[in-house]
Amino acid sequence: MGRTVSYSVVKRNNPLDQDAVPKFYAQAQANGHVEIREMADRIQKTCTVTRADVMAVLVALEDVIMEALEGGEIVRLADLGTFQIGLSGRGAETEDTYDVSMIRKARINFRPGIALSGILAALKYTKVDKLPMKTKEEQKPA
Repeated sequence: MGRTVSYSVVKRNNPLDQDAVPKFYAQAQANGHVEIREMADRIQKTCTVTRADVMAVLVALEDVIMEALEGGEIVRLADLGTFQIGLSGRGAETEDTYDVSMIRKARINFRPGIALSGILAALKYTKVDKLPMKTKEEQKPA
């Protein structure tokens, strides 16, 4: 597996200053995606567990993570990373005037662990042309 990330250069406006001159920034370009069945197939090739057993564990892991997050728990997956619910909304002048209706939305925060963070330092970058946007039809799984 390569440690090269493809990127294209895109023009972006400054969201804090609409009058500012746009600047150009690197944007990572995906080189495909890996579905859960492909991950299970790759995992079975590195150990004595069958693809069906790996699939069962991965599906159960997904269920357990969702259940834990819904229960307000932080989910730590060793060196892979940590999942936690975060909230955003409006502020109140005092604690007593804060009301649950001020919460706008919940989100899932992910903080990479040592294993994921460690791969970033060794990455190399290759410039590619900006990839065209896929139509909704092209985005549908095969």
